[in-house]
Amino acid sequence: MTRVVFLLVPDVHLLDLAGPAQVFHTAAGVGYDYRLTYVAEREEVPTAQGVPLRASVQWPELGPDDLIVVPGWRAMALEGTGRLAAATLERLVAHHRAGGTVASVCAGADALGRVGLLDGRRCTTHHQLQDELARRYPRAAVVRDVLYVVDDRVVTSAGIASGIDLALHLIAVRHGPGVAARVAREMVVYARRNGDEQQSSAMLRHRAHVSEVAHRVQDLIDARFADRLSLADLAAASGVSERTLTRVFGRATGTTPLRYQQLLRVERAEHLIGHGSTVESAARAVGFQDARMLRRLRGRETR
Repeated sequence: MTRVVFLLVPDVHLLDLAGPAQVFHTAAGVGYDYRLTYVAEREEVPTAQGVPLRASVQWPELGPDDLIVVPGWRAMALEGTGRLAAATLERLVAHHRAGGTVASVCAGADALGRVGLLDGRRCTTHHQLQDELARRYPRAAVVRDVLYVVDDRVVTSAGIASGIDLALHLIAVRHGPGVAARVAREMVVYARRNGDEQQSSAMLRHRAHVSEVAHRVQDLIDARFADRLSLADLAAASGVSERTLTRVFGRATGTTPLRYQQLLRVERAEHLIGHGSTVESAARAVGFQDARMLRRLRGRETR
């Protein structure tokens, strides 16, 4: 079971909260064990949109697999807004120090900045707040004009709907792009928006098109990226010839089905390696016969 704790600040934006909450709730509904908890410093939390929320003032015990999310609040400027007690902020640091992930939406990045979680890390926030975030936390590397950034278990997003993109990315990293695509379809959202080009999942980067043929093939590759999938099999599944598939897929995605599958494999392998797997075991887990191809593809991605 993975617990997702939402830390609610007065004047929280409803969509900053509801967007990622719906992603994890939907993931739970399709068979993945997520439990959502809402905490605040007071039981009743006013929202920017005027709908009061109820939250617990008691924090649950958290482990390294759990996630804390700080949704954004109404703020034309960060200074003087989003007040939180030092003990509450310390929970963010303690969770990250224990190996957990801490995420923010929009102005929520300011809470992470106050306790040093942005120092030496790349981050982002709503475009109207980026300059102020950079001034307030000069040791942070504020990335502009992206939807979300991931850096050492600190995940920040631009705000409002980008919280959905952030949560779908975390689902893709934890469970694979096929699961994230399924969650997105259940939510009827456009799950193909880029985050940061170096951090977003391959599924999101290559889904910015409207080709149903390409989407059907990508759905199959997303679900079976570790399997051997021939062009003939993919063409048969999509109901077109191999030649037509190659042309349509390339025009829609800018790559080939094989290259797309390789990107998914490398991305999943990077996640496994980052969590302690050897290159050899990660290579086998994602479908490579040995580590040589994985090393070659990883080298290509870093050039």
